[in-house]
Amino acid sequence: MPEKIIGILGGMGPEATIDLFYKIIKSTPAEKDQDHLRIIIDNNPKIPDRTTAILGKGEDPLPALQETARNLEKAGADFIIIPCNTAHYYISQIQESVNIPILNMIEETAKETQQRTPQIKKIGLLASMGTYKMEIYHQHFKKFNIEVISPEEKDKEEVMKVIYAVKAGDLSEKGKKNIIQIAQKLIDKGVEAIITGCTEIPLILKEGDVPVPLIDPTKVLAEIAIQKAR
Repeated sequence: MPEKIIGILGGMGPEATIDLFYKIIKSTPAEKDQDHLRIIIDNNPKIPDRTTAILGKGEDPLPALQETARNLEKAGADFIIIPCNTAHYYISQIQESVNIPILNMIEETAKETQQRTPQIKKIGLLASMGTYKMEIYHQHFKKFNIEVISPEEKDKEEVMKVIYAVKAGDLSEKGKKNIIQIAQKLIDKGVEAIITGCTEIPLILKEGDVPVPLIDPTKVLAEIAIQKAR
């Protein structure tokens, strides 16, 4: 059976797109170039801000998301993955615009968490304001009887500031320290793991930075994409 071609609907932001691409490469068993998978990336940073739109303050990103998905389909991708959590709010409408499947990173993360750590019943979420508002993670994890705990409002705003700083290329210790403090508050509330629920967060928060497991949806998506392609 021939390998499938992966399409990455990227640019939200560019470093998060690189992170997904890198994790696919590092997770693919390969001894030579030809053992790796073919991947088509449309790195489209011109897609309007998803959080701003969801909060009713900005341009609708859906037309650009759909156009970029169609570009990947025309280029020969067999399926699409999206390294942006907040963009998954629009996933069903993006799917309507193409005839190839789109993997749902948030759904796959919920499944993977339940399969790998079935004992977890309470999980903390670090994400964008758009993701918090639409409760995308809450809905998917509820299917597995896992409660998703969000930070307090002022801490949500701080997480958002760090996300935008990372998008601007700031990977400083200050942002990491702030994220760790917010994660610790969630741990103090009894969460047994933390979801890095914005694709910018794994760029600064790594396994071992907090005393509970980190669930990285980007890594989950990379592994699921490899399985589907091979």
